[in-house]
Amino acid sequence: MAGLAFDGANPDVSLLYDINGLAKDAPSWFDRAMEFIGEYGILLGLVLVVLWCWWSVRRGEDRRSAVASVAGIVWAPLAAAIAVLVNIPIRGFVQRPRPFVDHKGLDVLIAGKSDFSFVSDHSTIAMAIGAGLFVANRKFGLIALGLALLEGFCRVYMGVHYPTDVVGGFALGTAVVLLLAPLAQLLLTPVVAAVARSPRLGLLVHSRKALTVVAAAPGAVERPESEERDLAA
Repeated sequence: MAGLAFDGANPDVSLLYDINGLAKDAPSWFDRAMEFIGEYGILLGLVLVVLWCWWSVRRGEDRRSAVASVAGIVWAPLAAAIAVLVNIPIRGFVQRPRPFVDHKGLDVLIAGKSDFSFVSDHSTIAMAIGAGLFVANRKFGLIALGLALLEGFCRVYMGVHYPTDVVGGFALGTAVVLLLAPLAQLLLTPVVAAVARSPRLGLLVHSRKALTVVAAAPGAVERPESEERDLAA
């Protein structure tokens, strides 16, 4: 991919050296920590945020709202998987080498990266999950977006991606989430609703203590499911 020019210099490469240069001045234990965080830690953290969001939603919302929210939560990791698949032909078309191939003096924290650089899979996955969760739940979405930004920084810090690789990953992940969200909700909501009606699998969508709307008439109040069953008896 052609570099951007600014006053005869490439700001993409300049920013790469500036961020990766921090690794040269950092102690070795910090670099090892950043290597783990950037390669595995943040992705694991995002999985935990998704699970935390799901657990919170199923416990704190009425059944009807929980169905829509859980469908949105499920869409986040699915969107990340789709975005990675979309990135396969993009990488093959652009064929941008890793930055350490063309630029000397970088402190590369992780070896064995021989595939193409644009777009960053890690940044794509992280931002897709972050954007997907933000659509489903603002609070947990902000946490996930913060982790996604940190992931992008780590990939450049580690010397395995250009800043524009990260920006491209952010754009790809966000685009997949937002463009396919209407179709995803249309397909996922009935599935989640069917799971919610199941006597056993329904706990995946709402807890036993979830509140449900008992009546559709004006002035209807929300009661716990246990109280609803007592009234029905």
